[in-house]
Amino acid sequence: MSERCIACGMPMESAADRAGGDPHKVYCLHCARPDGTMQSYEEKLESMTRFIMKSEGRNEERARKKAIDWLARQPAWRK
Repeated sequence: MSERCIACGMPMESAADRAGGDPHKVYCLHCARPDGTMQSYEEKLESMTRFIMKSEGRNEERARKKAIDWLARQPAWRK
């Protein structure tokens, strides 16, 4: 069973799926900044909203709501 990214829930089956290819990172390449650190909640929310808009054809308001709901279930953002 693969681990999942703590920030977005993406399955991470190999080091290539992890930030910077580092097998010890607990977040995926899509949740990393160029320097390898994890994106902030605001950065992740923005990128996930854009992803949902593009992949599901939702308007920004609905995509943002779905992203907020999804992120609330991820370990990194459960506070």
